[in-house]
Parts: sequence; structure tokens; C-alpha cells
Amino acid sequence: MTISLQYLFQIIAKAKDEQELKSQISAEVGKYFTAKRWRLLFFNQIPSVYASFQKSNFQKALQLGLSTKHNPVLCYLVERHAPVHEGLVVSPKTWRLICPRTDHWHVMAGPIVSNGQLVGIVALTREQGMSAFNTQELADLSALCLHLSTWVTTIRSQTTSISIKPSEQTRLNFFDIKPLTPREVEISELVARGFTNAEIGAALGIQENSVKQALKRMFRKLEVSSRAEMVAKLYSFQFSNEN
Repeated sequence: MTISLQYLFQIIAKAKDEQELKSQISAEVGKYFTAKRWRLLFFNQIPSVYASFQKSNFQKALQLGLSTKHNPVLCYLVERHAPVHEGLVVSPKTWRLICPRTDHWHVMAGPIVSNGQLVGIVALTREQGMSAFNTQELADLSALCLHLSTWVTTIRSQTTSISIKPSEQTRLNFFDIKPLTPREVEISELVARGFTNAEIGAALGIQENSVKQALKRMFRKLEVSSRAEMVAKLYSFQFSNEN
């Protein structure tokens, strides 16, 4: 069966939740783009990703992979909310120095955006000997990410209430990170769930500008430069505490 973009769009439209979406579309996306490895990753599901790998092997790799300081592909994606492959941002020689893995010889990633915030990514890789991702494939990934972003925004608006009930307050202490204050812990958990600054402010009863300033302080404390990198680092800390 030949997989078309329209077929992928139909899968997205029919999915009832993020878990069903991932189970239905992940393999099909890999086949469509002829990728060696591929992943549809929502940042609020990073804990389940960590749990499926050995700490020593994957924790550091994910931190580096989600670091805009070390990964120019992610830096481009975070800054522009646009699909990118390694050939757009660095030379082949430079990419080999950054990522020497033969199964990541070529990479392409696209953003999943909801309410102006990056909430997930579609990541694909090809191994040494396979052709690089081209302009047409980048355009196809852009179309796919547009449908994914629209779907995520619609689903989350239907299932997520901005207000937090008192019974849910204990769930906000998800991270046990010493540099962060209790309020910053609350904000970090809502960031991981894909809330915008305005939604976080409404949920916690504070001004949106207060959320912005808090995030700036949190970025400095954690030595990160993006929400995605912050979430990855916080979950890596939690994973370290549990093991």
C-alpha cells in the first residue's frame, strides 16, 4: 500500500487522544519519509520516554538532543517553529562533529505547536548511505505538522480545563528540583502540560507578566534557553532521583 499525505491527514483527524494518535501514525510517518528512525514526541509525555530506556544511555542523550545550545537543528525549530533538516543549518562536516552516530547521518524535525507554544516535535533520521532529506520532504513535513498542530490545539481545548481544582494541587509537586521555588514548580508542571503563559496565569491566579518573569528566572537557574529544554532537564532530574 502506498502511503500518501492525505492518508496521514485522515489518521490525524480520526484520532481521539494523543496516545491513539501516536500508535496509529508513528509507523506510517516513518514509512512515508523512508526514515531509519522516527518519533512523534509530546513534551508532556517525556517521562514515559525516559522509562523505556536505560538511564545511563538515554538521559544524557535526550538532554543534549533537546538542548538548543548543542543542537542547531532544534535551535532553528525552536526559534522559527518551522521544519528543518541538518543541511539547512550546518555543513555535513560540522554535523558529523555534532552528531557522529551513523543512524543519525541525516535528520529532519518539525514542530507541533499549540496556542503559540512548541508542545512537541516530529523527528526523523536516516543512516549513513541513505539520501539526505530534500526540499519536497521538508514541505511535506510542514503540511503534516500543520495538521498535527491543529489537531492538538482542538483536542486540548476540549479536554483541558484552565482552572485547577483544589484536589489537583498535590499533582503540581511533580518535580523535586531544589533550585526552584514551590511556585516555579507549579509553573514548570503546567509548562510540561502545554499551557501558555496566559493559561498558566489564569490557572494560578497571577498575571501573565509574572509568569514570563518567573520563566526567565527558571531558565537562568536551570541553564536552559527554551521551554522544551527546560522540560527535558526537569524530567531528567526527576528520573535521576527515582533511580
